[in-house]
Amino acid sequence: MNQTKVNTVTGQIMPEELGITLMHEHICYGYPGWEGDQTIAPLDRESVINNGVEALLKLKALGVKTYVDATANDQGRQPEIYKEIAEKSGVNILCSTGYYYEEEGGSAYWNFRSTLGDISDELYELFYTEVTRGIRDTGIKAGVIKVGSSKGEITEYEKRIFLAAARVQKETGVPIITHTTEGSMGPEQAKLLVEAGADPKRIQIGHMSDNLDINYQLETLKYGVYVSWDRMGLQGLAGCPMDEQRYDVLAELIKSGHADKIMIAHDYIITWLGRPLKIPEQALPLIANWYPTHLFEHVIPALKERGVTDEQIHTIIADNPRRLFAGE
Repeated sequence: MNQTKVNTVTGQIMPEELGITLMHEHICYGYPGWEGDQTIAPLDRESVINNGVEALLKLKALGVKTYVDATANDQGRQPEIYKEIAEKSGVNILCSTGYYYEEEGGSAYWNFRSTLGDISDELYELFYTEVTRGIRDTGIKAGVIKVGSSKGEITEYEKRIFLAAARVQKETGVPIITHTTEGSMGPEQAKLLVEAGADPKRIQIGHMSDNLDINYQLETLKYGVYVSWDRMGLQGLAGCPMDEQRYDVLAELIKSGHADKIMIAHDYIITWLGRPLKIPEQALPLIANWYPTHLFEHVIPALKERGVTDEQIHTIIADNPRRLFAGE
């Protein structure tokens, strides 16, 4: 089975129905362990829904039709909530199956199971089931497989997840999207997935905006994968460069013939799960533009100032997501 239809939280659509798409965002997000703090900070379903609808309606007014939620199984994924937000906003939402990188993900469970035997088939079974049958008893099918690697390495635990994702992608056609840590391992991720038999036309290597070395970008692109500059607006934190530094490199990539392999998003989190964050005052200017309309308000104008055309921008924000899901 090599599907051409796209799993959204409200049902299947064709790739050409995706329209303008943000390929790596979050409706809600919680680091593993947030669940144990719910006595003090319970999940506020109504707040998550209201915040999500408000944000997606703003994006809809700017022409966005699809929002890919890259929240993996160990990051507080809430598919039933996503479905309600999609129905109320009229924006397509895709949710993920998969696991985050080892240090900040749900690795304890799987590492324990791996002491009892090989977990490869179990991971495959989970991802395959969530793509083809649905998540838990919701009937909501995952539209992408999300995987991640550590800073400077892909650990043995992470390799098992990557290989399970590649196996499911080969059988279902569902795209793989990735997390890279602090601008590292993009080429290695692409190589691992492609050598495992995954279709490079259905792979998006993420957080490429964290590394401004043009050779790193080209080394990743040589595998035929898509690259996602998807932390725009997130600056000076978590290993992220400043947007003003990013624009020149991104424009150079686009104008040198790679527009058909690039996507842009923010990795934005609409609602944090758990206790409210206490962000240091000195950090606030660094994330002043970290919100999902930043692409339209600042990123696109900055690229156009650097000679990027409207046609190239449309390729990046609309054509490329469609092609990723169509396997083109």
